[in-house]
Amino acid sequence: MSRNPVVAVCGATGAVGQEMLKILEQRDFPHSEIIPMASARSVGKKVAFKGRELKVVELTEDAFEGVDLALFSAGGSTSEKFAPIAARAGCVVVDNSSAWRMDDNCPLVVPEVNPHDLDWHRGIIANPNCSTIQLMLALKPIHDEARIKRVVVSTYQAVSGTGHKAVEELENQVRRLMSGQPVVADVYPHQIAFNCLPQIDVFMDNGYTKEEMKMVKETIKIMGDPSIKVTATCVRVPVFYGHSESVNIETEEKLTAADVRALLAKAPGVTVLDIPGKKVYPMPIDAAGEDDTFVGRIREDETIANGINMWVVSDNVRKGAALNTIQIAETLIERDLLRVSE
Repeated sequence: MSRNPVVAVCGATGAVGQEMLKILEQRDFPHSEIIPMASARSVGKKVAFKGRELKVVELTEDAFEGVDLALFSAGGSTSEKFAPIAARAGCVVVDNSSAWRMDDNCPLVVPEVNPHDLDWHRGIIANPNCSTIQLMLALKPIHDEARIKRVVVSTYQAVSGTGHKAVEELENQVRRLMSGQPVVADVYPHQIAFNCLPQIDVFMDNGYTKEEMKMVKETIKIMGDPSIKVTATCVRVPVFYGHSESVNIETEEKLTAADVRALLAKAPGVTVLDIPGKKVYPMPIDAAGEDDTFVGRIREDETIANGINMWVVSDNVRKGAALNTIQIAETLIERDLLRVSE
């Protein structure tokens, strides 16, 4: 790479786009220019980057001339339209929506787990679902050591996974309830304050939600092993930031809880918090704003021969979206897969 890339952040005014800009700055990502892009209604707004204010430009079909790397977090329909246009213009796209995740021509990557899949990219790389990313970090070391047969995962997902409006809805509902006023549910089908909703996204014909089937299919693609059986139940909970997951794993070979702690303690991107006698275990408030995924409550499943239970927590906006996207971009540069000419 003969010069630093020109980087476009598409969806720069959204929650994930803002986090991307923050992380690009924090990690001193190499660049010659940062171009914030968004829809026409956001044109002229300013976003902060390295002590400066950058003007947002409109995301159009002609916007990618001279751009080397585009980080997309502007929604699935936008990505479906503009990602191929960017790729044809010679730009490498890392997309945070669900639009390209199951496309056979697009790698689906968690850099700590399957960076080698970037080697066959054709211009568009997909960032996995937030709940899948943190699960992969916990599963990969176990699978490498003892081969996973089956995973049962139940998620407890923060409202920020839905966006700004969901965060505001939870906050407003709590305030109204505490002052004795009736609540209004606009973002979710039911009240989310002091409640749990066993529905994330729409229901499919098989009775699972789209979110649940994303986890099933994405896990198999990222792990590269269709023999792994995955079933999921995804629940929205009244937490602002940080997804939690209860994970039950059945392996071919026996692992003790101590074995799993040792494996995860040296796994990249993972921090083990597991001292139950001292009430040390991961919680969403621990994960908020942090890069790592936290694992605790590691114990053997006494109902089967080779079973492990664990609790996995991560910041869904950071590692679950923006950070993983930028780590993919960093890995592209490390593997010389982002070609930037003079």
